Amino acid sequence: MLKALSKMNPLIVALDVHDARAALSLVRLLGDDCGIYKVGPSLYLKYGPAFIKELQKRGKKILLDLKLHDIPSSVARAVKEAGKLGVWAMTIHASGGKAMIKAAAKVKPRPELWAVTILTSLSEKHLQELGCSRKLPAQVLALARIAKSCGAEGVVCSVNEARQIRKGLGRPFTIVTPGIRLSSLENQDHERAASPSAARSSGADFMVVGRPILEAKDPARTARRLFEDWQR
Repeated sequence: MLKALSKMNPLIVALDVHDARAALSLVRLLGDDCGIYKVGPSLYLKYGPAFIKELQKRGKKILLDLKLHDIPSSVARAVKEAGKLGVWAMTIHASGGKAMIKAAAKVKPRPELWAVTILTSLSEKHLQELGCSRKLPAQVLALARIAKSCGAEGVVCSVNEARQIRKGLGRPFTIVTPGIRLSSLENQDHERAASPSAARSSGADFMVVGRPILEAKDPARTARRLFEDWQR
């Protein structure tokens, strides 16, 4: 697993666009430099499995980012369908609890399960508003421990918490970091954003990038710059 990760471009491009035509146009533009794409609820609800198949025909790996959070049996059934679809990885919410994660992990064959800890759009203040008594870093680490102990292959967290997760949980365990920006002035709706090089030095295996690429004048160049910064 670790050897495979080391050979893979760590950039996951988020296809947060309005329609399939725009998504496939971007995939063609980025070419062989980008091999992993995140498909979220919007595109999946609009086009369904057929859109996933179109990406797979182009040799792309798919992160199905539905962030499942439901009763264990419902999540297990959804994971089973994703497995049939040949999805490489998918997201569930770590806060769904041990029973939910275990039920999902028992499904065979299935995608890799990456458990979302605390959304990068949330800050310490937001967590307090939700009634969480732990500090944000402690809550993220606690959720990551639950996810790993219940069979998830990895977690999604901000770069701010990646280092403590890597130190606390070691390897093999995949850490995926959204909220990646080349400039601290481009955080947009991510409260906890960071650069690619910061993500890598903190122990991340993958970085998820959407708008910095989607809204760039030259998306391919931006993707290359992100990878170059990661390599630094």
